[in-house]
Amino acid sequence: MTAPLIDTTAAPPAIHAMLPGQLAAHLRAHGVHVRDEESRRLLAWVISHGRDDLDAMARPVPRAVREAARALTSWAHPEIVERVPDPHDGSLRYLFKAHDGHLFEAVRIPLHKPGHFSVCLSSQAGCAMQCAFCATGRLGLKRSLDAAEMVGAFLAVRGEAPGRLSGAVFMGQGEPFHNYDAVIQAADVIAHPCGGRVSQKSITISTVGLVPKIRRFTEEGHRFRLIVSLTSAIPEKRDRLLPVASRWPLPELADALRLHAEASGTRVTLAWVLMGGVNHGQDEVEAIARHFHGIPLRLNLIDINDARPDGFRRATDAERNAFIDALQVLGVPIVRRYSVGQEQNSACGMLASTYASELGVNATLSAEPTP
Repeated sequence: MTAPLIDTTAAPPAIHAMLPGQLAAHLRAHGVHVRDEESRRLLAWVISHGRDDLDAMARPVPRAVREAARALTSWAHPEIVERVPDPHDGSLRYLFKAHDGHLFEAVRIPLHKPGHFSVCLSSQAGCAMQCAFCATGRLGLKRSLDAAEMVGAFLAVRGEAPGRLSGAVFMGQGEPFHNYDAVIQAADVIAHPCGGRVSQKSITISTVGLVPKIRRFTEEGHRFRLIVSLTSAIPEKRDRLLPVASRWPLPELADALRLHAEASGTRVTLAWVLMGGVNHGQDEVEAIARHFHGIPLRLNLIDINDARPDGFRRATDAERNAFIDALQVLGVPIVRRYSVGQEQNSACGMLASTYASELGVNATLSAEPTP
């Protein structure tokens, strides 16, 4: 895909959220003579190596190009406000403050491979989807994050990781496809050889099922992994749990996912937030089979986490096991995902405005878990 040109009338773009073609186009638009190779070396130094001292580059570019890059782009990063470790599972939650005071978070997640980590990134401050089981959804959308804030969070977490940050999931606060362009830009930078150098297949983008954006994602041929939060395959129940689902009936969602599976050659991953007494009956199994027949699926089961004492409850072991047994008839891989950060209220849907009153800002927090 051809990188879009940067709008030279806007505020200076953040250098750490640009692709080489964008940086070159931006500098040339300001009369700077820069070769493509020079823009690649600049970004590799700034993003891949995490350095801001351009004069120390191992393979320096001309001084005029370095000075222009410094003067014509922004180098600001979000501020780390808090780091909260979870001693139980080894995750580390980061609380960031944007330039306008809004808070957002990221969670460093240890992977099974020793010395490797993933990062759960937020795409918005708050969320407009109003999912019934999510703390962020109950508090509304403050604003979308820009690509620089998302990449800035990635770089901050990577800079402190005691190993390699080899994965990224856009499953934190917000609906990624409600902020489509910025999320794709951030993911492209994180994946680029001159950027974060994370394999596209190790970058996951989640959505509650915004069908037009799923179709666009497929048409544009992105190789990032897609996860769709289904949670119920019974339309009336899904509409209650995920109100935005009522805009696109399940047959429309299934058609979009069928096209995605055909175009990508991969299984469609459905995330299922399991709630005791709500969505683990035989009727759900039959509805999955009916609506998604012929689509290669993978089902991720995630236990509900909700900070409210009157919220949804976790399924009992008996309820969960019975549901898993019933799902076997579908013949699809079933993975039970474990939410990290539960002891620190940083697991799926748990975080709320914990720090807002302390810091004097209006903010909401939420994080979904595992890659």
